[in-house]
Amino acid sequence: MKFLFDFFPVILFFIAYKMYDIYTATAVIIVASLAQISYAYMKHKRVEKMHVITFALILVLGGLTLFLQDEAFIKWKPTIVNWGFALAFLGSHYIGQKPIIERMMSGAIHLPDQIWIRLSWMWIAFFILSGITNLYVAYQYDTDTWVNFKLFGLMGMTFVFIIIQGLYISRYMEESDSPAEAQALNDGVDQDEIVKSKADSNRKEF
Repeated sequence: MKFLFDFFPVILFFIAYKMYDIYTATAVIIVASLAQISYAYMKHKRVEKMHVITFALILVLGGLTLFLQDEAFIKWKPTIVNWGFALAFLGSHYIGQKPIIERMMSGAIHLPDQIWIRLSWMWIAFFILSGITNLYVAYQYDTDTWVNFKLFGLMGMTFVFIIIQGLYISRYMEESDSPAEAQALNDGVDQDEIVKSKADSNRKEF
């Protein structure tokens, strides 16, 4: 449900473009993004930083698109957003004690530190690739193709990446199904030793 909520303005942008043109669609996505963060604030009394940043970029780049009647500005928006997130994820490796992905997800799952770092690099690579792909489609194909890519292409890439990430995480969740085991992996304890210790503990119970 949250996935659809995040893509709500893009879906309306797509519909408006198909019914009218790129400039009407740009105006629609500005209004839809404002409605999105307003609804989030009224319901949760807070707004996610991602939505605020995205709205600010849509407002600026969309405003330039409408004022100058130049669609290039709105086409750059997905790239700037993705590269901005890549920079933020990269910066979290050097600022603060945990990567952003760990801060976001550590309350739900327990993973070794090195796995969080790998996940962070995976997201950085994904954001960079998404930004490059958007520019390639924007400048190598017509606007109609780019609009289709903006909805189906970027959404599809995100969905596939999340599935891949989930499969990758599941490997380590099976191996490390408790915070103690995750910490043991962080401390360099061999996984075989963890399994052996659990087996010894089970035998003692009998």
